[in-house]
Amino acid sequence: MADPAAATITLRGGAEMPVLGLGTWQLTGDDARDGARHALEIGYRLIDTADDYRNQAEIGPAIRDSGVAREEIFLTSKVEEDEEAHAATGQRLRDLGEDHLDLCLLHRPPPAGAGEALWEGLLEARRDGLSREVGVSNYTSGQIDRLIEATDEAPAVNQVEWSPFGHSVELLDHARAHGIVIQAYSPLTRGKRLDDATLGEIAAARGATPAQVLLRWAIQLGTLPVPKAASPAHREENLGALELELDEAEMLRLSDLNEHWSALAGLPYV
Repeated sequence: MADPAAATITLRGGAEMPVLGLGTWQLTGDDARDGARHALEIGYRLIDTADDYRNQAEIGPAIRDSGVAREEIFLTSKVEEDEEAHAATGQRLRDLGEDHLDLCLLHRPPPAGAGEALWEGLLEARRDGLSREVGVSNYTSGQIDRLIEATDEAPAVNQVEWSPFGHSVELLDHARAHGIVIQAYSPLTRGKRLDDATLGEIAAARGATPAQVLLRWAIQLGTLPVPKAASPAHREENLGALELELDEAEMLRLSDLNEHWSALAGLPYV
């Protein structure tokens, strides 16, 4: 199997971010601790968490118990829209028992505006060494433009719901123009579209699973997936996406499935 640690992309600040990570939303208690530790043991090097996932007290010990050196792990957490970003970043570190994050995101924009003050606080937290890279989540291109106008600095990452069934070429073009990496949450559609006929045909032709094809589509597009996987079997299955290579025709067939579909309450960026 390909070495997951070797598959990375360089962010705007120079950090190497793995192209495939473990999302931990809805993983709590022993599931979060054991899941993160198992993921690291089998080769994952990116763990994504947040304060409102209620699992940071488990994720931190899992990292330290994994036997993987901290400098080999890319740890992401998030600041909520009603917090003060610098102070909240420090609180994330205390909750995790860590001295720095590799990426800290604004979890979502505030109800009004783009959160320019939040973004300035996150930039200050980076300058103070609390996080190596900073970014946003659930942001539109227009909201990102407002952050850039306010601070002359673009996010390194915009983490959004993203799959062949729901994505935006315009958002991707905007991200590429500004050196922003799109990171895909819910890339497996929360299991709701795994029985799609086109997806099944491509998976069968490649000797892969539908989940592996979805992840590979995202990776080849340069939109890096962080699928949640509650079971060891699914965590291992997802790593198989690194062994796949889709051809141009298969990529186009998958991209043509786009109908701006969302497993949640809609895509905020379309």
